[in-house]
Amino acid sequence: MTRVQQILEWYTHFHTHAEVSWKEIKTTNKLAQIMDELGVRYQTFDDVTGLVAEIGQGEEVIAIRADIDALWQEVNGAYQANHSCGHDANMAMVLGALAELKDEDFQKTIRFIFQPAEEKGNGANAMIDRGAVDGVTHLFGVHLRPAEELDFGKFSPAIHHGAAMFLKGKIHGVDAHGARPHQGKNAIDVIVAIHQMLNTIYYSPFEAYSVKLTNIHAGGESLNIIPGQASFAIDARAQKNEVLHQMKEQLERKLRAVGQQFDVTIDWEWQDITPGAEVADEAANLAREGILDSVGDEALEPEVHTSGSDDFHCYTVRRPDLKAAMIGVGAGMTHGLHHPDMSFDTSILPEASRVLAQVLRHATK
Repeated sequence: MTRVQQILEWYTHFHTHAEVSWKEIKTTNKLAQIMDELGVRYQTFDDVTGLVAEIGQGEEVIAIRADIDALWQEVNGAYQANHSCGHDANMAMVLGALAELKDEDFQKTIRFIFQPAEEKGNGANAMIDRGAVDGVTHLFGVHLRPAEELDFGKFSPAIHHGAAMFLKGKIHGVDAHGARPHQGKNAIDVIVAIHQMLNTIYYSPFEAYSVKLTNIHAGGESLNIIPGQASFAIDARAQKNEVLHQMKEQLERKLRAVGQQFDVTIDWEWQDITPGAEVADEAANLAREGILDSVGDEALEPEVHTSGSDDFHCYTVRRPDLKAAMIGVGAGMTHGLHHPDMSFDTSILPEASRVLAQVLRHATK
């Protein structure tokens, strides 16, 4: 089997055996099987999914990360694990680079991090806690990009993701009969006030940000009961970590004010905070050199700025000395990331693997 065929076979396997966050058991086992077949040393973990493999030698470590989880979503009327996130492709590309490099002589260690639970936003932290980036000086990632960001066959040396955070809240008011609203504390009134409050959050028009309600539930089957209880969720995003931090503080302050206004208790908890990109120029330049060497100037595009988020950037937040960049791959994607029918031209995967291999060669010089 040729390397091109092998990369496409790996992709097909992961695509048809998708597993959601923290349940990537068969995916981890398959990765371990591949490492055994390639003769590459690796480590798995007793308490979490994922795998870390290494080639080369030396105390200085260069690393590349591939995320391995899928989404749980409705596809053709049925809920299932679905790789509409493109992580199946990310695994195949990184495995292709590993297969190309494994027999070369490196005076530095190259570490391949196959990370679980990116979609939950905390898989990167689990890998950090288990030593996956210990000794690492440069970290690279890779991800397919929507067609509106990169055309097919084009590569970007860095993706500048935005920061995101998600809040779940509960309103504790008082139920009342529909004929006697004065006796209750209507949670729907509070929800409306929260919605209006979100529209009063302002930052400079030169900053990219958004904040919105994404889930509301109040009331039951009886239509003559004014509900005192309600739950809600908020999705907040900003291109800069500083703006997101300011937004978090402002949201909490304004939620407290809404609670006081209606004399109700509002409880909330932050489900996840995914930091925005902290791209190191040195890492982006190494990625740029690798792209130029492998596919030429005509395939090189500028760095991509996107409102999406990725927990890849938790690595640089927790290890500020880490020089990191995520490489973008134009794959002729239709429908876009996280659409249940997302699709792309898989013929880009072998070429992208060669790009990643060349980037890692540059980083180990």
